[in-house]
Amino acid sequence: MSTSDTNPASTTPVKVLITGPVFSGKTTLVQTLSETDVVETDEIATEDIGKATTTIALDFGSLTLNGHNVYLFGTPGQDRFDFVWNELSKGSLGMMLMVAADKSYDYPYARKILKTISSQHPMPFVLGVTRLDVEDAWSLERVAEYFLLDIDDVVGLDARDEESAQAALSELLERIDSAR
Repeated sequence: MSTSDTNPASTTPVKVLITGPVFSGKTTLVQTLSETDVVETDEIATEDIGKATTTIALDFGSLTLNGHNVYLFGTPGQDRFDFVWNELSKGSLGMMLMVAADKSYDYPYARKILKTISSQHPMPFVLGVTRLDVEDAWSLERVAEYFLLDIDDVVGLDARDEESAQAALSELLERIDSAR
């Protein structure tokens, strides 16, 4: 019998919530990480949100990482779809709250998302910060300070890059394992 056969992490699915404001990289992260076809519910945006389409229900993908069967559930970013957050949070073992480093005007809303979900469904989380390479990007330290988090709770990533995305997810999986 191999070690992975006796490791509960290798057989128990891990549901991970990917959430955050519009244009923070949630859909891109799920697309980059998923080893299966991604289920997307993107529709044409009916409001000016800075992009043509928006997630209205969820993004779903799955992968195996570090001995875990991981199910990724991406939430809609618009507040009019906030009722979906609670449903997708049920059974989640961890959360990655995504924010864009150059969109600090979305941070109060991201704090609301974190508070809302964490108060109803406490779980380990990391704050994933995208777009660190663009003009006016906040540093990881400044983002951590704004969110009143320890710098260890904040992970920089490029949602388009598989290695970077896996590293961020691995950090969350370590927290989930520690909480079990």
